Amino acid sequence: MAKKNSKTKSGSSTIALNKKARHEFHLEGKMEAGLELQGWEVKSLRAGKANIADSYVFLKNGEAFLLAATIVPLDKASTHVVCEPMRSRRLLLKRKELETLIGKVERQGYTLVATAMYWKQNWVKLEIALAKGKKDHDKRADIKDREWQVQKERTMKHKVR
Repeated sequence: MAKKNSKTKSGSSTIALNKKARHEFHLEGKMEAGLELQGWEVKSLRAGKANIADSYVFLKNGEAFLLAATIVPLDKASTHVVCEPMRSRRLLLKRKELETLIGKVERQGYTLVATAMYWKQNWVKLEIALAKGKKDHDKRADIKDREWQVQKERTMKHKVR
């Protein structure tokens, strides 16, 4: 009897999430981009030492860069390399995708925000979203809607009994 060759995942493929993005921005369109990384950064990402909470995407000279993302270097993996945890990292996007992003950001006033970093097979991918900033009253309205949903669920639960 032959064994079936099955690949099992050892955990989640998510490396880092930006939970503040939904609170701070109206997220509209999402896109997947690759990251240009150094060897020590990949080792640190495998250990889960990444933070994209305050990161954003900057467009310059027809290229996209991830700024303010922190990848903490491992002590043993980077003894001979000078590591810069907050360096700007180039995003790998197709020319057509870059042109649409440049058009939306420059003409329509959108911001590009990193929302998630994850593994896709052996590659590190970054989910970026086109976003517009929320005002304070928008945030309050979202909180009020969320609280109303919770209260509505409670009342429905008590009415059923």
